[in-house]
Amino acid sequence: MDSNENKEILVTESKDEKKVPTITSKLRHNILEIPKEVYKASGIVIYGRRIKSFVFSTDIAIIRNCDADAVFAVYPFTPQQAISNAIISNSYIPVFCGVGGGTTNGLRTIGLAKDVEAQGAMGVVLNAPITNMNLLAVAKSVDIPVIITVVSEDTNIDRRLESGASIINVAAGAKTADVVRSIRSRYPDLPIIASGGKSGETILKTIEAGANAITYTPPTTAELFSAMMTKYR
Repeated sequence: MDSNENKEILVTESKDEKKVPTITSKLRHNILEIPKEVYKASGIVIYGRRIKSFVFSTDIAIIRNCDADAVFAVYPFTPQQAISNAIISNSYIPVFCGVGGGTTNGLRTIGLAKDVEAQGAMGVVLNAPITNMNLLAVAKSVDIPVIITVVSEDTNIDRRLESGASIINVAAGAKTADVVRSIRSRYPDLPIIASGGKSGETILKTIEAGANAITYTPPTTAELFSAMMTKYR
């Protein structure tokens, strides 16, 4: 039996108008696609890999069935090694793990950062409340990029960079594009990740403001299932 009999080869047009061969299959063609506007971002090259899109999720099913370049594994509970290990072990794209910074801080963030690096994470993400001293301790403990979250224009970016941050992650809600624009005007070469919302229009607005890469929050599993069940009925 031909092992490729269920494979489908499509030819699509990319952002630069060149034809791109696309491999899919009869069963795995229905993946979650990041809005195509994200391709207009410059991306951030980390260890030789250009990353333009991050899927903001800890759902293994979504992570295994989306076309994002990487995973942004940050969640509203204290970080746990069992969770990061499960995500990293089952993802075939790079994972950037949250290791605290708010409720979880101090020595625990250092230990968590070292643990996720050992598990294979490509980077660690720290929440906005973390102190510069704690940020510096984490940065000195690992040999992978440290991403610091910024939620307002008032953040002292110089101090964050001096304390070891490699990349800025802007998550300022409806003001995200404005905060990105403000930071970019002062730091023309700074790697910036930013939340792009759920639509191509808001993603494009954030990229035009100066974001190099976008975090995309996907629909929930329940929402995706609802659309599928509507087709089945």
